[in-house]
Amino acid sequence: MAKSKKAKHIAIAGNIGAGKTTLTQLLSKHYKWIPHFEDVDHNPYLNDFYEDMPRWSFQLQIYFLNSRINQLLEIHRGSETVIQDRTIYEDANIFAPNLHEMGLMTKRDFENYYSFFQTLKTMVQPPDLLIYLQASVPTLVGQIQKRGREYEENIRLDYLKRLNEYYTKWIDTYKEGPLLIINVDENKFGEKEEDLGIIMSKIDAQLYGLF
Repeated sequence: MAKSKKAKHIAIAGNIGAGKTTLTQLLSKHYKWIPHFEDVDHNPYLNDFYEDMPRWSFQLQIYFLNSRINQLLEIHRGSETVIQDRTIYEDANIFAPNLHEMGLMTKRDFENYYSFFQTLKTMVQPPDLLIYLQASVPTLVGQIQKRGREYEENIRLDYLKRLNEYYTKWIDTYKEGPLLIINVDENKFGEKEEDLGIIMSKIDAQLYGLF
């Protein structure tokens, strides 16, 4: 049974190094979806943030929130199907609370940020399908080292572990729409075509009701 409504928005969520960008590229090529990537190169706060997290955490999160809301509004104005690398939910449910818990964002800033997120969330629609890339810390570390981004060199294991815990908590309670969980420890979609095929057939089943 084919779904009558055309999916417009596929989103990929996952920790740093889970493979979001790689999967976004592969799926956009296969399905002819338009990819939206996280713009790390032109983010004016990222370097400052890694130098002095407490000073810049609030500004960084506001920047992310703004750019992602803009992406979502653009997606829904357009007629093409878009696949998005990282979601608006991750900033609010994973990165910001983790910064607050680590003492890198004040309670006042976090509450201000989170209530702003809640307001903005009411103005946009959730993705037609959320794909969550679940990965253990060793897998994340291996993939981060492989891509060799300079500002990621000092990411600590306990930081990744804490983010993973927040991800698990968020995904366990995710009720916004259809969800597909891919275990990246087992599925090497970046290297093996048959693993990518497994993901695609699951996407087809979710979006188009093909079994």
